[in-house]
Amino acid sequence: MGLFSFIKNAGSKLFNKSKKEEEVKEVELTRAQALQQEIQNLGLPVSNLQVDLGQAVIVHGVTDTNANREKIILALGNVEGVTAVDDRITVTNPEPEAVFYEVVKGDSLSKIAKAHYGDPMKYPQIFEANKPMLTHPDKIYPGQVLRIPQG
Repeated sequence: MGLFSFIKNAGSKLFNKSKKEEEVKEVELTRAQALQQEIQNLGLPVSNLQVDLGQAVIVHGVTDTNANREKIILALGNVEGVTAVDDRITVTNPEPEAVFYEVVKGDSLSKIAKAHYGDPMKYPQIFEANKPMLTHPDKIYPGQVLRIPQG
């Protein structure tokens, strides 16, 4: 659990910026609902999911593994306009945590795999660790944060 930082202007464009923002509370509620819907759309297993907006996106819930917890954090953080995720998710069967890596210009999954594992052919491990947020190994972008499983 903790606070994870992200780049505000990088990520999927979940929030409709063209709408007039008449009331901040209403907009925050709509954005919180959009973030919750994104987790559901990705099929990430979590019960009692609650997403609140403040200085950071605050996420509560219960899931079975750190991998699912980390994917939820990344799914919320890799949304344009989100600068931080305050993780308050409980894990029922914890395992070792992954390392988070921010993609830079010129990166590929094989380049990242070589840097972290010493073998560029281990890129499928990184791809699998970031499903369903990643739909193709070549679809990564600068500023995106990925899970790099250890061991």
